[in-house]
Amino acid sequence: MAKSPEEMAAAMINNLAEKTGKTLAQWLKISKASKLAKHGEITKYLKSEHGMTHGFANLVASKTLEIGKKPASGTDLISSQYAGAKTGLRPVYDAIIVALNKFGKDMEISPKKAYVSLRRSKQFAIIQPSTATRVDVGINLKGHKATDRLEASGSFNSMVSHRVRIADKKEVNKELIGWLREAYDNA
Repeated sequence: MAKSPEEMAAAMINNLAEKTGKTLAQWLKISKASKLAKHGEITKYLKSEHGMTHGFANLVASKTLEIGKKPASGTDLISSQYAGAKTGLRPVYDAIIVALNKFGKDMEISPKKAYVSLRRSKQFAIIQPSTATRVDVGINLKGHKATDRLEASGSFNSMVSHRVRIADKKEVNKELIGWLREAYDNA
């Protein structure tokens, strides 16, 4: 079964001491002592000066920068996605979520910084306000041929097979919800 990003991070933290010789707390102390403030700088430092692999260095850099910060709630992440020039797209997101909530209680809505992941036992779709005028819905429908509306995902996102571009709430229709339902049922 696929693991969530949170489960994968927890597994890495559990293996950190065995793989690197130091616990997360020890690495955080080293990382903070470097006085570096940017994620990329911390990652590069841990890799070059301490021989960490990229995955562990990335994890420690992320955890270093989390210290003292209040984590953003899912509501905060969604609000920030639809702020500013993208405010007018929030009704599109809301209409999709209303429809998806009818699928079942086992659906997980997992907001990220730039998009919302929709999961069951695995991710079946994402909702992303890609521009000020468009929301992209990525859907896992492997085996489906692309159409004018149901495009191959291409470079949009490698975690989904197809993309539907939506500019207006009216485009959240039976066809889109049908594709999302199929992806949900297969997840």
